[in-house]
Amino acid sequence: MASILPVGSRWRAQVRKRGQSIAKTFKTKGAAEAWAREKEVEIDKGQSTVDAATVTVGDLVKKYREARAESDRAVKPKSNEHYILQRLEDAFESHFASRLTTQQIVKFAQDRRKAGAGGYTVDMDISKLGTVLRHTASLLGLTLPDVIGAARPTLHHLRLIDAGGKRDRRPTPEEIEKIFAWFAEHPERQQAMPDLLRVAMQCAFRRGELFNLRWDDIDAENHLALVRDRKHPRQKVGNNEWIPLIGDAFEVIMRQPRYPVPPEYVEKRKADPTTSPHRNDYIFRFDKGTASKYFKQACDAKGIIDLHFHDLRHEATSALFEAGWQIPEVAAVTGHKDWRNLKRYTNLDPVQVAKKGRLKLVKAA
Repeated sequence: MASILPVGSRWRAQVRKRGQSIAKTFKTKGAAEAWAREKEVEIDKGQSTVDAATVTVGDLVKKYREARAESDRAVKPKSNEHYILQRLEDAFESHFASRLTTQQIVKFAQDRRKAGAGGYTVDMDISKLGTVLRHTASLLGLTLPDVIGAARPTLHHLRLIDAGGKRDRRPTPEEIEKIFAWFAEHPERQQAMPDLLRVAMQCAFRRGELFNLRWDDIDAENHLALVRDRKHPRQKVGNNEWIPLIGDAFEVIMRQPRYPVPPEYVEKRKADPTTSPHRNDYIFRFDKGTASKYFKQACDAKGIIDLHFHDLRHEATSALFEAGWQIPEVAAVTGHKDWRNLKRYTNLDPVQVAKKGRLKLVKAA
């Protein structure tokens, strides 16, 4: 169904049908209605009606999602990518893609920074916008200007985006003690959080990896855990890795409550192996967003400044080096493919290094 709306002294016709959207402005209402009828017929015949002059960024974001879904690469709900695309759609929904300007992109970046986003996060948003414009335009046979490339020098000059600096924050022993104390004081919060944190601090899991762990991912005989689709610079799917469960992480995992998977779900999975896991298949059954929320609450309540859940990965990696582990051994835990990248997560405590040096001297004597 087409909509014909007055815009000042002119008439704007917009056709939305079968997932397609196109709009155009005319001097008379009759001309707008005639054009709309013509475009509706073209859509019914399967012809593309996307016009580079009138397609909006919001339209392209929707089509990008559709193209990903049709290619078995659907954007996952509640994923970081999903929320980035939603922000872009909200911010640029009515902006014509062919007329997008540096000023509009700078305004978006300024608003994001005022809302508390860092330069690296804003850069991710801008990069995703460029991806949507570039690939969706190519799919639709449109020619759009490289407005992202044109805007980047200004965004950098205004320090609205950056590549992200090296983060070397590690929790102190006192901070760790305070966090666990807060959870002991608030048992009404997620009771599995202390165990989750303990595993994270020993095994250098990323947050998403912890919440993807299933009971059939545990090798009880060898104390190993299978990390599925582990982050990889080139391989996005199928990069499964067995990693050692350090310290008492295995015992902590095995004491988590285990719930049976409903029989009907088991039968469904037998009939269709691609069926998604049931929530009872997972070891930690609450949401990763909930974990971050409670972690922040604990830090805020105890006056702990600038500590993120991901910093526990820094702590685990650095602690392994301080314990005398070699680079290949640490990489087997953290999953780094390029050992040079371990420097980002390795922030050694000079006191511990000094103790290790004194211990070697005593043994040599």
